[in-house]
This record gives sequence, structure tokens and C-alpha cells, in this order.
Amino acid sequence: MALEPPSPVSELLLHWGSGDRKALEAILPLVYNELRRLARYHLRQQRPNHTLQTTALVHEAYLRLAGEKSLRVENRTHFLGIAAQLMRWILVDYERNRRAAKRGAGVSRLTLDPNIASPGWRQERAVDLLALDEALDRLANLDSQQSQIIELRYFGGLSIEDTSEFLGISPATVKRSWASARAWLLREMSRKEVPA
Repeated sequence: MALEPPSPVSELLLHWGSGDRKALEAILPLVYNELRRLARYHLRQQRPNHTLQTTALVHEAYLRLAGEKSLRVENRTHFLGIAAQLMRWILVDYERNRRAAKRGAGVSRLTLDPNIASPGWRQERAVDLLALDEALDRLANLDSQQSQIIELRYFGGLSIEDTSEFLGISPATVKRSWASARAWLLREMSRKEVPA
């Protein structure tokens, strides 16, 4: 049985991991549409008057990736998972800076994805982005894998299969952990809920 040749993105990722800075420049056009999809996914969940645009979020994530000196990325899915995590951090930093500029006035809201909400929750339940970030950090202290699954599925929009591939675990484990982590996160967010 012959092995399939690595995809151009996988080859470029290997070169980039070996220190070839130009490889990242070559990767961007190949994954740009997927990065824009991730950015749109993130921004759709933000408050309606959010000023950060899709292109700006993609470019900020790219700049942060370009600043990494020793980042090992195995494949396209792994790369997109890392980009999703970076976009989450960028949005959280952006929100913290916005709140600091307003001296704490106002609370930003995002809509909790119906895929993460339990049947008892309204589909358009507003969630404080910083509270969600803090809850994910608490979950990471309890179970880092579950936190990663939430991050990849919710923030990254990755499928069960892509999440499984990214983390190197079975799809069944992802499904079980996804259900458990969602329940825990919903309970935590209910405790920290900000009145609408």
C-alpha cells in the first residue's frame, strides 16, 4: 500500500516548524478562507456593535503566528485549532481593553451557540465573553482536555472528527467529553450570569 504524499499545507507547516519563516507566508493564501470562516464564526457571537472586523481578526492571528519562534504544527487541522485559540485570546484581550477604556462601564455580550446550550436554555442567551473565558480557564484547571474540546468546537467551529484528529483521541471520547464539558460550562455560566 503506497503512502499518500503530504499536502502542500502539511509540507509548508513542516518547513515553518523547522524555522523557514517564508513557509508561513506561503501557507496564508492556502488557508485564508478557512481563517476568515473561523473569524466570522467568532465575530458572529460577539455583541452587535463590535468594532473588530473579520479581516482584522485574521490578520492579528496571522501576526501572532508569525511572531512564534518555535511552534510545531502537525497538519492543517492542528494549524486551524491553534488559530482558533489565538482568535479567542485576541477577542478576550480586545474586550478587556475596551472595558478598561470605559472604566468597566457596560458588559459585552455574545450569544451562546445553540449547539452548546442544553434544551432548557433559550437559544439566544447572552453570555459575558470575559466570564466565559474565566470559566474556560477554571475548566482547564480541572480538565485541560475538556477545555480544549470546548475551545476547538465552540470557538474554532471544528467538527467532532477534526477535534478528535487535533487532540489525537477517538471521536467517541470527544463526544463524551463535549457533553460533560458543556454541562459543566453551562452550570458555571449560570452562576456567573450577568442580568440582561
